[in-house]
This record gives sequence, structure tokens and C-alpha cells, in this order.
Amino acid sequence: MLIGDVARRSGVSARMLRHYDTLGLVRPTGRTQGGYRTYSDQDIRRIFHVESLRSLGLSLREVAAALDDPAFTPAYLVDDLIRQTRERIAAETALLTRLRRISAAEPDDWQVVLQTVALLHALGSQNPGKRQRAALSSTHDGPLPADALAEAVLHEADTNVAGALRWALAQNGVSALPALGKALHSPVGEVRGRAVLSIAEIQGSEATALLREALSDSDVEVRRRAALALGTRQVPEAIPTLVDMIVEAANDVDATDALGALARDPARAEQIATRLIDLLTHHTTDAPARRRLTQALADIPGAIATQALNRLTHDDDRAVALTATYTLTLRSSADDRQGVSPRQSHIVSEPGLGP
Repeated sequence: MLIGDVARRSGVSARMLRHYDTLGLVRPTGRTQGGYRTYSDQDIRRIFHVESLRSLGLSLREVAAALDDPAFTPAYLVDDLIRQTRERIAAETALLTRLRRISAAEPDDWQVVLQTVALLHALGSQNPGKRQRAALSSTHDGPLPADALAEAVLHEADTNVAGALRWALAQNGVSALPALGKALHSPVGEVRGRAVLSIAEIQGSEATALLREALSDSDVEVRRRAALALGTRQVPEAIPTLVDMIVEAANDVDATDALGALARDPARAEQIATRLIDLLTHHTTDAPARRRLTQALADIPGAIATQALNRLTHDDDRAVALTATYTLTLRSSADDRQGVSPRQSHIVSEPGLGP
């Protein structure tokens, strides 16, 4: 078969076939009566073998070795091709992501494109200062997409940089929530925790709904972060986790503050006070936990909390008794200023506390 016929039937150009011939990779072994070189059936099979190996990413030199060296073992070369392919896919994926983010910024001219690319490069810098400056400048130097900021904050270990990124995300508002909501399903607890911290910076019902979802996370740290954020948003579902944080001395000061914010509602104040009192009277609650619970109870308004504190002034634990006494003194002063008598503020029946 002449070279033109082979090119038409194989799909390999005549120019490439001549190149194979020059390299000694595939040489036509037959001749016509007129002296023209022709390809035999075996030559054509070799052409298809060459093309098959090239389709895997082998160079022509590697193809020649694979076909002609009896000692050639493909395992190592195939593994190397897999590595190269993965690297190429990763690079192409990164390029595609960058292009999508530039497109999301809806650039009007190339100056905007260049600004966006510069910000994206800065966010990927090894220098924390550069990353922080990129986050802080993202709201005025260029319209950096929310998903780029979200990806950065979810993997940022530097506290200052993470804070700047959360601030920048908050400026995007609800447009940042889809990427952060997706991160709540990450298999990595630390990523989910960072997502919760970022969501907490964004106001609105959509952000609150995501925080409620995080409240049932399998990671206790994620639940605690969500509870602290929900407490400041007046979401009562956070109460059990916040109380547990006080018992376990896990960021208990912030948990106490969050309960105090929730207790501005009288009905919630009663619910919180009752839960704290139950734990104070529970025989398995240790002394340090009872002291923290008493301090938390001191921040809860209402008659139930006041009555319990009255009983706690006689507690066997001196620290508990002193905390209760001091708190009641402050409450009495406040009642006097508001024209409420101590007797009126204490009228309520309450389970026993202390001896």
C-alpha cells in the first residue's frame, strides 16, 4: 500500500508517516514493480501500535523503546504517565477555576481582568501579609468573587489573615453563602469550623439557617461555634450547647454572654434559668462547674434566677455562695433604682439548692 493510501485509511498524515520513516519508527518494507516503497500489513499494524501508544502520552522515543526493546517494562512508564496526567489535570482545573472567577467578576475591560488576576495571585501568596492585604483590598481594588474568598478562608491557618478574609466575605453578603454552605459538608471538621466562623459574620435568615444546620454537626467544636453565633441571634436552639459549654469549661465566658443575650426574652430567661438550676442541683456536677453555672445564672434576669440565687447564698461551696450574694446585692440595687421591692422580685417557688 502506497503512502497516500495509508494516510487516507489510517488518518495519519503523509508528512507524519515520512517523519516516522526518518526516525526509523515505521519504515515501509515492500516495493512495487516500479520501485516505489509500500507498506505491508505488518507495517500498518505497527503504525496503529505507534498511534495507540502516542494517545497515552508517550513521546516518539518512548514509543520506539516500548515497541523494540524486549527488556522494556511498561509498569514504571505507565505510573509516570498517570502522575503527569494528574498534574496536567490539576493545572487545567486551576486555570478553569481562575477563568470562571474572572468571568464572575464581569470585567468591563482588561484593567479589571488584570486587577482580579493580581488579587487571586496575592491570595495564593506564601506571605501572610500579602494575603491579608489582598483580602482587605478586595472590596475596592477589584470585584473579587465570593467563592475565591471562601476557598481562601476555608484553608487559611493564619488568624489575622482569616479575620480579614471573613470581613471581606461579609461585604459580599448572601452571595458568599453558597460556597460556605457547601463547606459545611466537608469531611474535614476544621474546614467546617472555619465555614461557621465566616457564616457568623453574615447577617440574614439564610446565614442563620446554615448556622442551625451546623448546630447538629458531628464535631463538637463546630457545634460550639455555631451555638455562640446563634446565641447572639436570639435562636433558642443554641441553649443546650451553650449550657454544656459552661459545664465543660469550653469557652464558657463567651457562652455565658450568649446566654445573657438570649435571656433578654423573659420566656427564654426562664428556660435558661431552669436548665442552669437543674445542673446546679445535679449530684454529678463537680464544684468548678457549679461555680461557672452560678456565674452564668447571675447574668439571667427574672424571678426564677433570683430565687435560686437566694438559696445559693447558703451553699456549702464558699465561691458559689459569695457569687450568689454579690449578684443579689447588685440586683437589689437595680431594683431599688427601678422602684421594685426585693420581696416582689423574689416571689416564686423553686426546687431546693444547697443545704
